[in-house]
Amino acid sequence: MTASADAYVPGHGDDGYEVRHYDLDLDYRLQSNRLSGHATITAVALEFLGSFSLDLIGLELTRITVQGRAPASYRHRDGRLVVRPAMPLEVGQEFTVVVSYRGNPRPVPGVWGEAGWEELADGVLVAGQPHGAPSWFPCNDRPSDKASYRISLSVPSEYHVAANGSLLSRRRKASTTTWVYDQPEPMATYLATVQVGRYVARPIAGAVPMEIVLPSARVHDIDRGFGRQAEMMDVFVELFGPYPYPLYRVVVTDDELEIPLEAQTMSIFGSNYLDDSWGVERLVAHELAHQWFGNCVTLREWKDIWLHEGFACYAEWLWSEHSDRRSAEAHAAEHWRRLGELPQDLLLGDPGPDEMFDDRVYKRGALLLHAVRLTIGDDRFFELLRAWVARHQHGSASTDDLRALIREISGEDLGELFESWLYHADLPPLPDH
Repeated sequence: MTASADAYVPGHGDDGYEVRHYDLDLDYRLQSNRLSGHATITAVALEFLGSFSLDLIGLELTRITVQGRAPASYRHRDGRLVVRPAMPLEVGQEFTVVVSYRGNPRPVPGVWGEAGWEELADGVLVAGQPHGAPSWFPCNDRPSDKASYRISLSVPSEYHVAANGSLLSRRRKASTTTWVYDQPEPMATYLATVQVGRYVARPIAGAVPMEIVLPSARVHDIDRGFGRQAEMMDVFVELFGPYPYPLYRVVVTDDELEIPLEAQTMSIFGSNYLDDSWGVERLVAHELAHQWFGNCVTLREWKDIWLHEGFACYAEWLWSEHSDRRSAEAHAAEHWRRLGELPQDLLLGDPGPDEMFDDRVYKRGALLLHAVRLTIGDDRFFELLRAWVARHQHGSASTDDLRALIREISGEDLGELFESWLYHADLPPLPDH
């Protein structure tokens, strides 16, 4: 067992095992913000385990078993649940942990702000990136540990629940309704979510099943901000390959939100994003692109965050290009100029935890991709985008994996280009066509 699996999020994650499946049975009382949970976790030991850890922050553990037996000992302190099973776990052994817990969930503070379970004016929002998942369920909170999920949540019947994946069932009993969702494609913990509000669901016509979940009073505003989402999906399927999930869902909260939020099979926007400006439309494109870049193909370590945000930002420029607006080249030139006016003290390939969500990571990452496009040409570049998703579908990848794929497709190493964009603070020039 390691003290931490990723230096960017200390105190989270254990790389001694990997989870295969989370089965979460949850009951939530909105008025008292009271959550009761029963989590069944199926995992496999990657090394001999005399003990292992789970992450569970701000909630009270009421019972735990490993392989159906009480553990020899456990300690739950500072959000870290360290468990010593009655019998050590051998390499390759599959094991089951069942955890019962309860409490008043709260967001988890961090250098980037708070993340996790958050009360809205009349509902709940869960934004897990990068360290908020343990605020509502026990987990191995590292991005490289992707698992399937079943999420069951019981709430008062006047509320709508949206979670990852497909809705399996909705059962009403007295004054509560239990919503059950299935997410079979592997998912990182930070992408798991539930959204609760007085919502209605409306379909969006398109080749990929889509829906938008929002307050009934805002149904007439769907086209403002999301009117071109079906067209956007078609463009991205052409550019990036098949949409990697059975459906795509957008949740619009009644509250205003500072930024949109990303989750697997889902994006979350505040009501202030029901607007038809380019500033909103580009963010709709950005969050949709994350379904390929970030959710389907997920970084192994947080230092490679540019692989998520650079690709999603470049997707904004590609949508602009394909919707008869400004070209990606024009966007690149503008943002290269803007970045040149900002402090030159960020390393894209390892920005550090304090700067991992700095806007310079997003824009410089997109510019690196544009530099690759200029260097290897359009045909090979778009082959690269599709091959990147196909090669690492529902798995994890790194910057080195991307460089290797570029060599395979183009025959070029691009070592100097990557070195200058990733590991030197000064902004490099964009290559000539």
